[in-house]
Amino acid sequence: MAQDCIFCKIAAGDIEADVVLENDHIIAFRDTHPAAPTHILVIPKKHIPSLTKAELADVDVLGALQLAAARLAQEQGLENGYRVVTNCGEDGGQSVPHLHYHLLGGRNLTWPPG
Repeated sequence: MAQDCIFCKIAAGDIEADVVLENDHIIAFRDTHPAAPTHILVIPKKHIPSLTKAELADVDVLGALQLAAARLAQEQGLENGYRVVTNCGEDGGQSVPHLHYHLLGGRNLTWPPG
């Protein structure tokens, strides 16, 4: 756990969040500033600064993130489609230095995104 990381604090239960899924590897919670009707953040409990910093040893965690996003999309009724996004680095729009996936859906998502 990185002591100054807000997502590590959420994963540890030190900061309250609207949790929708949790298991040994990941925790998923609703974004407090949603960009779509459904906007859920899916994060590993292990502190990984970004996808760029993930290692081969993280393959199980990365798989858990993908499967959790797919499961949540189904549970949220996003049968018409959804988007899973991860931002890497400042130029990529990453605002929290902890790997996280945005599950977005519930409306027509245009392309390209911002």
